[in-house]
Amino acid sequence: MKRPFVMWPDKRLRTVAEDVSEITDETRAIWADMVETMDATPGVGLAAVQIGVMQRLAVVDASDMRGQAVLMVNPEVLHASGQMREHEEASPNLPGVSAVISRPRAVTVRFMNAAGEVEERDFVGLWATSAQHQIDHLQGKMYFDHLSRTKREMLVKKARKLVR
Repeated sequence: MKRPFVMWPDKRLRTVAEDVSEITDETRAIWADMVETMDATPGVGLAAVQIGVMQRLAVVDASDMRGQAVLMVNPEVLHASGQMREHEEASPNLPGVSAVISRPRAVTVRFMNAAGEVEERDFVGLWATSAQHQIDHLQGKMYFDHLSRTKREMLVKKARKLVR
């Protein structure tokens, strides 16, 4: 089921999500809704907090054909490359605006996978950007927090004008 997005400046988008201790049927149902919501957006990732679920759940699918979503519980970056990559990022939580953000080109992420096993996976390029973007959401951060204060204020001001 496609779920509605929590809209900025909802305080949940600035709240650290709760760790998940085990994968339940509810977890699997939330993941299914997240993948459907992400694909309908269309996006390359989604964090549970974006749809108002305050759990450390994320999905990432930067594949060309879709259907390759990586389902993650409690994801964390273990290692980030020194080489940076710029990519234009946006969020359905603050529609109509985007910004070029510089993030590490490759990351190693540790998470619990859908089988309930702890996994470490290397993500590169758009996959890495999306994984980092989702982990930021789970930590109460938005992509525009990586901008200077002036650029961030201009972006939020522009978004507010679009909403009216």
